Amino acid sequence: MAVKKRLKLKYKSLAAMLIVLGSFLLLLAGIYIFLSSPTDPNNKENIDVIIPGGSGVGDIAKILKKKDLIKSEGFFHIIARLSGKKSLKAARYRLNKSMSMQDIINTLNKGKFYNPDSITITFKEGTRLTDYARKIAAHTSNNYEDVIKVVNDKSYLNKLINKYWFLTSDILNSDIYYPLEGYLFPDTYEFKNQDVSVEEIIEKTLNETDKKLKPYKNKLSNNIHSTITMASIIELEGTNTNNRQMIMGIFKNRLNKNMNLGSDVTTYYALQYPMTSDLTAAQFETVNPYNTRSKTMNGKLPVGPICNPSLSSIKASLNPTNNDYLFFVADKHGKIYYTKTSSEHDRKVKEIKEKGDWIW
Repeated sequence: MAVKKRLKLKYKSLAAMLIVLGSFLLLLAGIYIFLSSPTDPNNKENIDVIIPGGSGVGDIAKILKKKDLIKSEGFFHIIARLSGKKSLKAARYRLNKSMSMQDIINTLNKGKFYNPDSITITFKEGTRLTDYARKIAAHTSNNYEDVIKVVNDKSYLNKLINKYWFLTSDILNSDIYYPLEGYLFPDTYEFKNQDVSVEEIIEKTLNETDKKLKPYKNKLSNNIHSTITMASIIELEGTNTNNRQMIMGIFKNRLNKNMNLGSDVTTYYALQYPMTSDLTAAQFETVNPYNTRSKTMNGKLPVGPICNPSLSSIKASLNPTNNDYLFFVADKHGKIYYTKTSSEHDRKVKEIKEKGDWIW
């Protein structure tokens, strides 16, 4: 009985110790969560912080506390050391009170500094190189003519062909308006300041193209120019990956039957018109190496891309949906109708117009 009693007391003591230890750990966890949490979770207003060269962890903690970005200097010092973040970099940062202490430490460790002179330029999918040129002129110290001069410079283009695997001599065809059309990946880019050179902008977009296309290099290696050309057409003809794959399948069918692609968007590009109004029958019949409405373009692709396509369109051009359609038309709501014969197509166009859903 005495042994059992002693064991019972021993277990009670152990349980009490575990409870105390558990409570202590919970208390520590609570302190950690409180002290490392944002000083104001809902306040995302930017705060510029300058960390001078030679600043130690303690100096940085004082600066951050003064800006009310951390709750405790001492705790910051401990966590920075425990996290192994011994190289918090001197720079100018843009932080905010909704950042946790760990977020701030990570930012300072990466040296991801804030540059008040930096600029961002967004190039949208489906826009032309001339649209890119206007964007560059609007955001940098370069003018429109500067951009056009650089992108048409044969010496510079040859350097780019040697540098990037996806640029081939096809882009040097004398019938092509802008050799880099289709190859400048649409995205948002950041640059140091407005004095960035046209070459730096061009090569940053080409670097992104390289990154995006590399997973498909084996499929693209033998027909890169035609793939990007088709992708640029279906970018403007379709609205999503599925219908672009369908349209690509239709274009394949037409080419196999030695028909022209009959794509209106290529006519607009051939004439360098914005797609804001309808064209005349004579304009659609214009003989031009870009205009796939022309009877001279039976079984042919345009000489080059007509816009800078999205990755979605590039993937769709590589993976068409097999079908037995030869025609398609879209209404003003973006709905696409597929037909097999020209008479069916004409009836569908008439129906759309009578409903008041024609695009123009």
